[in-house]
Amino acid sequence: MSPYQKPHTLERDCLGRLVLIDAAGNRHEGIYPVRAFPITAPGAGISLMDASGKELCWFDSVSQVPEAELGLIEQEMAAREFMPVIEKITQVSTFATPSVWDIETDRGPTRIRLKTEEDIRCIAGNTLLIVDANGLQFIIQDSTQLDKVSKKLLDRFR
Repeated sequence: MSPYQKPHTLERDCLGRLVLIDAAGNRHEGIYPVRAFPITAPGAGISLMDASGKELCWFDSVSQVPEAELGLIEQEMAAREFMPVIEKITQVSTFATPSVWDIETDRGPTRIRLKTEEDIRCIAGNTLLIVDANGLQFIIQDSTQLDKVSKKLLDRFR
């Protein structure tokens, strides 16, 4: 057990919010899980935070999360970490920004608007994070694995 892990219980309240009951019996409502490294090491380092952002509990890895709580934590993280994976870039409106991109993601085809070239960020190796004009984040897990057309279109902006 990590030094930040203390005996606790995790449950959902009647409103569907996560509640952590600590070893002293205190109820912390509206808690949320946060990954330390959501993109580069999603299975390492998970913190349970209270509504004001204070860390209540730390797990060095997903494997340390009690099995009964893991499902609740994964459900909460899935809702908070919505980040579609770009699988293909089919078309761009112009090679200058702002531009409109037609893309295919793991959640289906969509259209995004890229405000500036700085909205494409290399975060680790060949992994790219793209933020559209609405603030939604999309990820390209390995830009070297894109098809030839997608690579050519992407290279115009990098």
